[in-house]
Amino acid sequence: MPLSKSDIKSVCVFCGSSFGNDPSYRQAALDLGQVLAGAGLRLVYGGGGVGLMGETARAVHDAGGKVLGIMPQFLRSREIVYDDVETRMVTNMHERKMMMFEESDAFIVLPGGVGTLEEVIELMSWRRLDLHKKPVIFLNVNGFWDPFFALIDHTLATEFTPTSFRNTYHSVDTVEGVLPAIAGMATVDVDIDTRRVV
Repeated sequence: MPLSKSDIKSVCVFCGSSFGNDPSYRQAALDLGQVLAGAGLRLVYGGGGVGLMGETARAVHDAGGKVLGIMPQFLRSREIVYDDVETRMVTNMHERKMMMFEESDAFIVLPGGVGTLEEVIELMSWRRLDLHKKPVIFLNVNGFWDPFFALIDHTLATEFTPTSFRNTYHSVDTVEGVLPAIAGMATVDVDIDTRRVV
């Protein structure tokens, strides 16, 4: 059955637990949170109350939107749980990522570090393997993701990655472009078989 824009109810946002050194990253997180809440979309995220994670969650919550945070117990003190919203505590990082996947219909990637990269690369790989067809959208604030896209291009040019990998994600430069990009990537969904990725 085709996955349409109306089928998108919950959106997972991957992003940093710090703000980075460019104020536009924080502004993008704030603006994105307001857009998600305005569209009636629930935010699913890593559960932290700090950095871009916390900024996005607070923006959705302050605008009257729904938020679900998912955090491993061992990170509770390090990332400071945002307790004003629903939070589910899990045992490890793998469980966190799987629950974020299962609770979300689409994914948005804000600027972030190695953890953000690890989360989204796994998701892109799953999409490449036809384990799911959920939209994956990079919000490329001030060209933040350009070096990452250049690395992907390099793996394509050296024939370690098939050209079809380009279909695993879409990139937009503005917050306003996020929801149309999600709608554009929506397609037939394939439920992930968790036995194939554990």
